[in-house]
Amino acid sequence: MTVWLAFVLGGIATYLMRASFITFLGERALPPVLERSLRYVAPAAFAAIVLPATVGQKGMARFGAPDARLITLAVAGLVVWKTRSVPATLIIGMLMLWLLQWLGL
Repeated sequence: MTVWLAFVLGGIATYLMRASFITFLGERALPPVLERSLRYVAPAAFAAIVLPATVGQKGMARFGAPDARLITLAVAGLVVWKTRSVPATLIIGMLMLWLLQWLGL
C-alpha cells in the first residue's frame, strides 16, 4: 500500500509541476537565453542514459576487442551528424547493434 501511495503521489506531483508551466507560462514567450538552453536538454539527457550503458562502470578500460555498443555509438553519431534526424538515428543504431550482436561482436 505504501509503495502504491508513493507512485500515485509522485505522479500527481509530476503532473502538477508540468501543468504549472503550461498554466502560468503558456501565453508568455521564454527569454532567448532560456530558449537556447532548453534545446540541449534532450540531447544531454539522452547522452546521460546512453554513455554509461556504452562504456560501463569502469569507463573505457573494458574495450580490448571491438565492442558492438561502441561501434554502434560511433555509427549513430555519424548518422545524427549527417541527417540531424532522431528517428533515423534510433532506427539505424538499433539495426546496427542487432547486426553486430548477430555477427558475434
